[in-house]
Amino acid sequence: MNYTGYTFTITPLQPATEILIAELGELGFESFEETETGLEAYIQTKDWNEDILDNVFALQSEEFTISYTYKEIEQVNWNAEWEKNFEPIHVDNKVSVIAPFHERTGMEYEIIIEPKMSFGTGHHETTHLMIKHLLELDLTNKSVLDMGTGTGILAIFAEMKGAKPIDAIDIDEWCFINTEENIEKNNCTHITAYQGDASMLVAQKYDVIIANINRNILLNDMDLYNQCLNKGGQLLLSGFYTQDIPFLEERTKDLGLTIQKTYNRNNWVGLQLDK
Repeated sequence: MNYTGYTFTITPLQPATEILIAELGELGFESFEETETGLEAYIQTKDWNEDILDNVFALQSEEFTISYTYKEIEQVNWNAEWEKNFEPIHVDNKVSVIAPFHERTGMEYEIIIEPKMSFGTGHHETTHLMIKHLLELDLTNKSVLDMGTGTGILAIFAEMKGAKPIDAIDIDEWCFINTEENIEKNNCTHITAYQGDASMLVAQKYDVIIANINRNILLNDMDLYNQCLNKGGQLLLSGFYTQDIPFLEERTKDLGLTIQKTYNRNNWVGLQLDK
């Protein structure tokens, strides 16, 4: 499939970049890479049109200066591209995230991820933060929801820690396919992948809910997460910045959730909330 790629130059970088990522995600952009000067963003060309950015608030705001260029990117072998750049990820010397072409590390938890154009290979700070939170939880026989699963990495790690059953949901078809592939690569048997969004959550109940998405979606779907979370359960949230904590904190108080633990990494945040 072909992609249309945008290169954004942004001043100041934050919070403009975060706002722009959230807005582009709602328009169907499915892959982002933050740079020293701004953002690279990609959307499938079949979902693109010349007017797609006309109503993007961040581009119209007087608080930010954002310029951009775009071009269609011909289909490439994304695996080959990732092989050039994908480095193993290590979390607390206990968890490694590697691609199939990497040498094994022998760490306690070793997750094999086929690196493709889906979010969540672990390079992103928020995935790293969520792994740190999961490391400290006893997941034995706990039911888990991984919302916005990306590559399925967090669902896979949850199973490695003894969780079952596990639902992994992502709205993007590419992520759904990649998650199913990675479930198989890691010999997981307790994960079920679904393509969809939070509207799928009707009567399900979970002991642990993982939502690594972005601030706007988290705020919008928080009530649904809370309804699906068993009493005494944990809600793990990431995909936002340090300055966003007050917005999340206000919403969680309204729902009777308590922030128990906070991790930070390069201004990104991962929260553990208890019910």
